Amino acid sequence: MTQLKAVIFDVDGTLAETERDGHRVAFNLAFSDAGLDWNWDEELYGKLLAVTGGKERIRYFLSEFNQGFQCDGDLGQFIASLHAEKTKHYVTLLESNAIALRPGVVRLINEIRERGLRLAIATTTTPANVTALVTNTLGAEALNWFDCIAAGDIVPAKKPAPDIFDYCLEQIGFNADECLVFEDSANGVLSSCGANIPTVVTLNNYTKDDDFSGAVTVLDHLGEADLACTVISGKKISGSFVTVDDLKQLHAQ
Repeated sequence: MTQLKAVIFDVDGTLAETERDGHRVAFNLAFSDAGLDWNWDEELYGKLLAVTGGKERIRYFLSEFNQGFQCDGDLGQFIASLHAEKTKHYVTLLESNAIALRPGVVRLINEIRERGLRLAIATTTTPANVTALVTNTLGAEALNWFDCIAAGDIVPAKKPAPDIFDYCLEQIGFNADECLVFEDSANGVLSSCGANIPTVVTLNNYTKDDDFSGAVTVLDHLGEADLACTVISGKKISGSFVTVDDLKQLHAQ
């Protein structure tokens, strides 16, 4: 039987609830700075999450929800500039400790390291966003805990394409069946399962109605000793919070 050797984490919605209180807020601040009257409320943003990637999300908004917008100049450059300003606001939010990691994340990452498993990140968010989140929640030294941080435009096709996970596997030097992924969305599961990596889901309010077909198990969060997690569907865990032993059992399924 193939042994579990590495755990790969998605970022947004998985490590932290960054979408509603982080990215959405930062987008709106960037829109205001640019003199735009756009406002992405929680309901609209939930619809925009059908598309991964910030620049791609702006383009989707314009094509589906704001078709009357006329851009003075090159649309691609306008979107890239707008997204760059959004990233600055997002990093500022993280630096102000406005966004915390989800329940059980710190505990499980520490246990993964203690048990000698490898760590990696595979996400569609920009490298700057990942660096800011990890640094401001786990500490600057934590960037060295991850053998690979695959982020942003490092591959041409973003989730649900499997490219980011294929790239991550190549960088860490493990086969798909030696790894386990944590994701939070249907697009993420399509991506990780497309790369043939067993996947565990910790859903959130934006993704609670997603189709997680293919996932090994679906949980509300990872749990703490004083905060039990709930298995929504799929394989059970042994206790009230996820441990490395649980990961090994789930991987063996």
